[in-house]
Amino acid sequence: QVQLVESGGGSVQAGGSLRLSCAASGYTFSNACVAWFRQAPGKEREWVSGIKSRGGSTWYADSVKGRFTISQDNAKNTVYLQMASLKPEDTAMYYCAAAGLPCWLVPGLNGYPYWGQGTQVTVSS
Repeated sequence: QVQLVESGGGSVQAGGSLRLSCAASGYTFSNACVAWFRQAPGKEREWVSGIKSRGGSTWYADSVKGRFTISQDNAKNTVYLQMASLKPEDTAMYYCAAAGLPCWLVPGLNGYPYWGQGTQVTVSS
């Protein structure tokens, strides 16, 4: 049984930092595409960042580029999202997702078969 478990969310003031973790069980992140998505109330779920586990290539949405950093620890089967210079508009539920395809072949949100339960990030001004 595949489980992705996010942790590390919380409430911070604007300009603060958080590090989210996505730990997998029953699934190996090696050679997978792992992504972070977020969904704010009343909005659609949006892609934030992705990493190709083998090779470590990374991608970011323009809205977080330069502020967020995705990384992996294959020994711990965990992917991280380091978030810095947080803004109120970063407030959302953050989800990690995984697919056994190269990231450039994953056909959008519906292409990820495995999802975590989400962790809430709230940024106050």
